[in-house]
Amino acid sequence: MSGTALEWSRSDRAKVAAKVMVGWVALLWLLEVVDVLSGHALDSLGIVPREPSQLIDIVPAAFIHFGFAHVAANTVPLLVFGFLAALGGIRRFAAISALIIVADGLGVWLISPAHTNTAGASGLIFGLFGFLLVGGFVERRPLGIVVGLLIGAVWGTSILLGLAPTQSGVSWQGHLIGLVAGVGAAFVFRRGPMKARTFQG
Repeated sequence: MSGTALEWSRSDRAKVAAKVMVGWVALLWLLEVVDVLSGHALDSLGIVPREPSQLIDIVPAAFIHFGFAHVAANTVPLLVFGFLAALGGIRRFAAISALIIVADGLGVWLISPAHTNTAGASGLIFGLFGFLLVGGFVERRPLGIVVGLLIGAVWGTSILLGLAPTQSGVSWQGHLIGLVAGVGAAFVFRRGPMKARTFQG
């Protein structure tokens, strides 16, 4: 494969990853518009712990937010982390996201305080952060290690604050479970280390 073809391949992956994440975030904003116009009817799709009927809301809850400020707070990190994770392939990214969303939703359903309602993309965000943070080390890929170190340096403090159980109205349980699920996903979906190409002289 020529260098030009390789660059086009990387460029195409980046374009697809960007389109997927812009579309994902646009869907979140659209759903919040619908929620507001419906008198916040979609808020009922959040997860109420240990109610059997709420198990069906585990996936929808990751797409529902409690107000535009909630969506706005999740927009930039979801765009960045999602784009970086999707560069490894859209089908792989979909599987990683599905694992994080389901594991996080089940965890919230199991351990969150009774009579609470949890929704939002932050569990997925924390999961993607965990995946990117350790993925390069797990796969022994230098570029992945650099990416993990960079996002750790930029977002590490915010992530740690999001895990603090002292913040009122914030599901630290969802954040913690999402983070653990993302780290687990790095092992479940790990690829082999990059092999150096050889050239004949």
